[in-house]
Amino acid sequence: MFHIGQHAIDSQVILAPMAGVTDLPFRQLCKRLGAGMVVSEMITSDTRLWNTRKSSLRLQKDQNESLHVVQIAGGDPDMMAEAARVNAANGAHIIDINMGCPAKKVCNKAAGSALLKDEQLVADILQATVAAVDLPVTLKIRTGWDTENRNGETIARIAEDAGIKALAVHGRTRACGYRGEAEYDTIAAIRKAIDIPLYANGDINSAKKARQILDYTGADAVMLGRAAQGNPWIFREISHYLKTGNQLPAPGREEVRDTLLEHLQALYRFYGDYLGIRIARKHVGWYLKDKLGVTEFRKEFNQLEETAPQQEAIRAFFSTLDQAVHAA
Repeated sequence: MFHIGQHAIDSQVILAPMAGVTDLPFRQLCKRLGAGMVVSEMITSDTRLWNTRKSSLRLQKDQNESLHVVQIAGGDPDMMAEAARVNAANGAHIIDINMGCPAKKVCNKAAGSALLKDEQLVADILQATVAAVDLPVTLKIRTGWDTENRNGETIARIAEDAGIKALAVHGRTRACGYRGEAEYDTIAAIRKAIDIPLYANGDINSAKKARQILDYTGADAVMLGRAAQGNPWIFREISHYLKTGNQLPAPGREEVRDTLLEHLQALYRFYGDYLGIRIARKHVGWYLKDKLGVTEFRKEFNQLEETAPQQEAIRAFFSTLDQAVHAA
């Protein structure tokens, strides 16, 4: 267990914020399956844009949620401060600042990981945001702008000095995008440079890898992004392994089927049928990516335009998998 401000986090596995993925239904699912903390999709700091359907959905919170973490992104200290204030008024418990997103459309607006090039602006944004709210403010960064400019250690010190309460570090530079393997030496160096809670992020896709990275870096927790897509059970597996040293078996086909069907129903309720059906398609692709016959199934599934046929197609697909196992 570790603390972010007054909030106790009881698991060392955290769901990373991912635009287009960590919506409310997915966050609720990951939390139920063992994530110690879940973070919303990134929202722009320009509050004038929050009346769009996309932004309003990203700002949705579970009314029963004991810890609502909202991530904001932007390059203007005053706008970031205002976004933090509005989110605090709307019930956020923690404000997270994005300085890690490598997407061009974010970096081209001098936000996300583009900010790492301007250490003074980083300091100004962090100080303004921390001063704006009585809530804990956290930060997500990369190790630097490119491999020649790994300034993650410097940024980490700036963050701690500004009053940031926890830091997540993705083990790649902005220039790396998601290519190559994550490096953890910078995260280990950051651990020695600061005293606030630190999460290691990047290429952590199993319980044993999580243990290895925690031991190597000295981080307080691991943060998972892509590894959780289609595999929300990874939080349960890692949390159990870190606490006991024993590995849980992978979920059986029945649990995978039932969880997927439940997830789709949550998407329909949250987005409405039209959008929910379309968003369901990518999640189904992630859940079934390693299953026999999935390529042909996905072609047919992606043509379905109603909720009931989507659900029936999933049941039929798993029934075929069961028959193939029994036949073998």
